Amino acid sequence: MMRDFVFTSESVTAGHPDKLCDRISDAIIDRFLAVDPFARVEAECAVATGTLFLACRFASPARLDLPSIAREVIAASGYIGGAFDAASCAILTSLAEITTAPRVEQDEAELDDEGLEAVPATHQVTAFGFACRQTPELMPVPIVLAHALARALERARDALPWLMPDGKVQVAVEYRDRKPARVHAVAVLAALDPDRRPKPAELEEALRALVIVPAFADAALKPDAHTRILINPGGPFLVGGPARHAGLTGRKNAIDTYGEYARHSGAALSGKDPARIDRIGAYAARWAAKNIVAAGLAESCEVQLSWTIGLARPVSLVVETFGTGTLPEEEIAARIARVFDFRPAAIVRSFDLRRLPARSSSGFFAQLAAYGQVGRVDLDLPWERLDRVEALRG
Repeated sequence: MMRDFVFTSESVTAGHPDKLCDRISDAIIDRFLAVDPFARVEAECAVATGTLFLACRFASPARLDLPSIAREVIAASGYIGGAFDAASCAILTSLAEITTAPRVEQDEAELDDEGLEAVPATHQVTAFGFACRQTPELMPVPIVLAHALARALERARDALPWLMPDGKVQVAVEYRDRKPARVHAVAVLAALDPDRRPKPAELEEALRALVIVPAFADAALKPDAHTRILINPGGPFLVGGPARHAGLTGRKNAIDTYGEYARHSGAALSGKDPARIDRIGAYAARWAAKNIVAAGLAESCEVQLSWTIGLARPVSLVVETFGTGTLPEEEIAARIARVFDFRPAAIVRSFDLRRLPARSSSGFFAQLAAYGQVGRVDLDLPWERLDRVEALRG
């Protein structure tokens, strides 16, 4: 295993085409669940110049104006006027009632053990959860810094009228003896208004002051005199957004999870209701891994869970601690199996996922669609709670 290396992670702004699709998809999930907590919904989007394609399958008596929801998200993302405009973009829809996955008829909170066992996984997935002691969030440093940089780029639009909604950032971190030692490089790709674009020197000065400095203000690891700072290194990034490159729901899985520092299942997280084990399984695996690290049983921990169609319980639970565990990995896995219930209905019950959208004025799942679905300190996510630490130690 290499001890010294450089690792990079990227993040994107909420206006990036892929994230725009994720946010529309999850806004639809939120709206259905706010009206009907037991709805079954699958929502997927694709965007390109002037066009949004929305495919939604649902089982619910709720009737929603889905194109209007999409236009709200597009407008909130900053796409007002221009080649991709919230008011005038064409929206093509393919909407259908789900017949193979009917609406959930019984509240998971009311199920006894026999009832929980009777709710199987309806999709096959191997989900991975990861945690490590590199940051207070128990996340890898590169993705935490990348998200901070992308958020700062998004906020800078309030002060820089020539900055467009689409942006991408990358942070490279140098590791020594497998510990983060310094920021090797920072790259920022910011879409610019072609009619008001700044001169290169103005662009660099503004983004250093309003993006890079604020992003690293509270970070333990900051750029140093030798850190390479790259701002639009390929030249002017004009227009951006769907007018420049297409977007799809579920394309940014690494950004949603661990920035490729750890494994993820490859299944999209956004656009799926709480009955989808490929979504909630990723949250449950993160919950277990984070509590293991917080309990002091490992410095780094990956939890692998595999479900098969037709069975409620995972058919596999594997723990990898990368040589950092204080107990054998088999013992840690046994403790996880004893403390956590990974049956789909039990996960929904533990996280109360059917009711969270109605309690949030901003929507619940839509807030996850940008800047990570795990490791968030700005949201009170149930899978980020350290509520099983003592039980795991015992």
